[in-house]
This record gives sequence, C-alpha cells and structure tokens, in this order.
Amino acid sequence: MVSPRRVTRALLVVALCSAWAGSSVSAQSTARARAAENVRREPNGDVVARVEAGATMAVVGRRDRWLEVDLEGWVWERSLQATDRDGFDLVVSEPQGENLRDAPSGKVVGRVGRGTLLNRVERRPGWIKVRRRAWIWSASVVEMSSPVVAGPSGRASAAAAATPTVRPGAFVPADARGAVVLTAPAGDTVARVAPGIELEVVAREGSWARVRVEGWTWLPLRDSAAQPAGAPAAALKPQDLTSSPTAHRGRVVTWDLQFISLEHAEKVRTDFFEGEPFLLTRYGGTDGPFVYVAIPADRTGEMDGLVPLERLRVTGRVRIGASSLTGTPIIDLVALERVRTSR
Repeated sequence: MVSPRRVTRALLVVALCSAWAGSSVSAQSTARARAAENVRREPNGDVVARVEAGATMAVVGRRDRWLEVDLEGWVWERSLQATDRDGFDLVVSEPQGENLRDAPSGKVVGRVGRGTLLNRVERRPGWIKVRRRAWIWSASVVEMSSPVVAGPSGRASAAAAATPTVRPGAFVPADARGAVVLTAPAGDTVARVAPGIELEVVAREGSWARVRVEGWTWLPLRDSAAQPAGAPAAALKPQDLTSSPTAHRGRVVTWDLQFISLEHAEKVRTDFFEGEPFLLTRYGGTDGPFVYVAIPADRTGEMDGLVPLERLRVTGRVRIGASSLTGTPIIDLVALERVRTSR
C-alpha cells in the first residue's frame, strides 16, 4: 500500500456566498438582477412580474435559495384599476400587461401581467408608483450590501443587533449544509467545504465574503514526461482566454504585465462588483492586449507607489476570459511582484 506523500499546502482564496435559510432581512440589502428573470408570488409559485437585467429590488427575507423582495416601479395610470383584494389596492387591467419603469416615462425595468395585484406608493400626473412583495431565485441576482438578520416580527432582533458583522480576520464555520466555494462571485465552483469547517474571512463585498481555508490533498508525483490535458497554465496567454472566454475559468496564470492605472469598476462593468478595485494593465508591452487584474479590497494598499508603465509579474486566477463590456480578460490577484529593471 502506497503511503500518502506530502504535497504543497494549498490556500483557496475565493468568494463565498453566505446564506441565512428561513430568516428575513431588513431592506438595507439590495438585489440586482443578473439577467431577465421571473418574480413569483411564492417560491416556485405563480409569476407576478418579470424584471430586466440590472433591475434592483429591496431584499426583505429569504427562504432556502429564494429571496423575498420588494419590487417597485412606475406604471401608466390608465393600465391600473382600484381593488381591495388580499390587502392590495391596485390591479393591472391592461390585457397585454404593462411596463414597469424606473421613473415616469423612464427606463423599462420589468413588466407586470394583467391581473397582477399591486400597492400604491406614490402618484404623479398620469403615473403611479407601485410596489409588489414577491420572490426571486437567489442565483439570478447579485446582492449589493450586507443584510441585517431580523426576527419573525420583521424588526432586527436584539440578538442580531448585538452580533457584530463578521469582519476580515474572523473565523466562521460553514453551516449545516456546508459551503460552496467559487472562483469569484457568480464564478465557477472550485470546492465544497464540509459542514462545520472553519473559514477565515479576508475581505467582504456586500453579502459575499472572500475566504481562506487550508488543507491537504492527495497529489501523487507524476512522470515529468506526462502532460496534463489542455495547455499548461504557464503557456496560456490573454489571447487564448479571449478566444474561449469560459474554457479556462479558475486556471492560475503568471504573466509579466505593464501597469497603467488603478481603477474602480463602474456599475456597467457587470463582471465586477460596483466599485471593485482593479489594475488596468497590458500584456507584452505598449502594443499588447489589455488585462484587468481584480484586487481584493483589503489589498489595495499594496498598490501604493505603482508607477504607470512599471513592469509587474502577476499571478492570478482567471475570472473570465473576456469581460462582457470590453472583451478583456479578468484575473483575480493571487500574488504580485514588482519587476526591477537595471539602469
């Protein structure tokens, strides 16, 4: 029987989505739809509305993998009728349904069908702002801020109020269902953590935590002539990623890059958190392709003193081979070394 060999200890530094099954949360948490999605009367229930990608909703509760949300928007007044059914005061009367907008005559953020019951929030000439409490599949949205756990009454319980937010440096155990570890928020699964295993929180971004867990894995030494399937990570170039955007997710690459600037992601950059810091760099010099290097919020201090056109050796994990906005590869920073050139 071959005894296990000692192997290099791996640090998994990845994004983890926290879940509070069966609890409610205050409306301090906001969800943004990743893509067009149905909003339902109850989990797996009847569809009451459909929201467009980018639509935002206040999160007020959760059940398993469903979020309870307050959906708000403006509807043309002539498409509504008064009602007193089930605690609602308006119903959509237009046979084909009606658009839900972010302002009177504003951008369409969703659509409500005929017969959908709504509550009135505000009125302006020709328009009514409405609200509907309903449920949406949690994987279809990104939560924008940290929720506050609340008790059955809907108010934050004394225990929750007394419990501080989990901050970087703290250790938290995976819950009774374990934890799924992703390459990045909305990224691919790279590991599953057993229930009770403690995870070190190294950074937070809203309801996501960047965590570290240490462990050992069986990795037998192989004949040097044996080659793994696919191109070795060292041979991958940005062009390989852009030609096949999802094929190399989670792979670790080390590239010599030219630093241009430290940026913060705007809302339109949907492959990032809004405000997430990243380095704008070039691969292969001033004529090479651009590469975005996502920086954990707790490591931005390491970027102080970087000079435009400075050379860096960056090790990172591939988040996406081509960003949706510009087609530029995005890698998550693992390690960075400033390359000193002799004069």
